[in-house]
Amino acid sequence: MALQAAGRQSLVDTVVEALRSQLTAGEWTVGTRIPTEHALAEQLQVGRNTVREAIRVLVHAGMLRSRQGEGTFVVSTADPAEIMRGVQRAGIRDVLELRIALEAEAARLAALRHEPADLERMRAALDAQAELEGADGHPRSGSLELYADHDVAFHRAVVEAAHNSALTATYAWFSNSVREALVTALDDQAMPRILHGDHRAVLDAIAHGDPDAAERAARDLLEKPKRAVEALLAATEPTH
Repeated sequence: MALQAAGRQSLVDTVVEALRSQLTAGEWTVGTRIPTEHALAEQLQVGRNTVREAIRVLVHAGMLRSRQGEGTFVVSTADPAEIMRGVQRAGIRDVLELRIALEAEAARLAALRHEPADLERMRAALDAQAELEGADGHPRSGSLELYADHDVAFHRAVVEAAHNSALTATYAWFSNSVREALVTALDDQAMPRILHGDHRAVLDAIAHGDPDAAERAARDLLEKPKRAVEALLAATEPTH
C-alpha cells in the first residue's frame, strides 16, 4: 500500500491514519505484536522515521505500547478520538444518562474516600455559582458560561473525591461534553433550573460518609433534567 508523497508532517498523519484503520479493522488483535518498523516502512513505502513517529502518536493515544527489545504491541483496537467524537455528537439525554452512571458511582465512592480538601472544593464551587444568580435563581445576564463552569467544577470535585484515577481521567475527558450540554440546558427555559439544595444534598451525604445517600442524591439531581429532556423529546415526536 503505497502512500502519496507529501510534506513530512502530513505524511506522518497519513501513516497514523493508515495504521489506525488497520487497528480498528482488527487486522492486528489486542495483545499481538505489529510488524516491525522496517516491514511497515516497506509496506507503506515511507521512511522508517516516519513510521516511528506515527507509532509514537498511536502509543500516546493508547492504542499501541512499545516494549524495549520486544517490539510494539496492540493495546486497544478502539480509536479514542472516534469515541470522543461520538460523545461530542451525542444529544443532551445521552450525556445525562452517561453522567448518571459516572457521577452516581463517583458520589458513592467519594462518601467513602473523601478528604477535607475535596469538600472544600465542592463548597467553593457551589458558593461561587450562587453568587452569579439573580433574585429568580437563574444565572444573571452575561454570566451563563461562568455559571456552567462552576457547576462542572462541583461535579468534577465530586468525581475527584472518589480518588479513582481511571474515573477521574474518564470524567475529565467527558467534562467538555458535560459543559456544552449544560450551557444548552441553561439557555432553555423549558429545562428545570439548577437547585443548590440538590447539590448540597450530594455534598452533605458525602461529608457524612453515607455512600447510599450520596449515590441516591447524585442520581436524583440528574434525573430531574433527564425527565425534562425526555418530556421535550416526547412532545416533538411525530404522532401516527
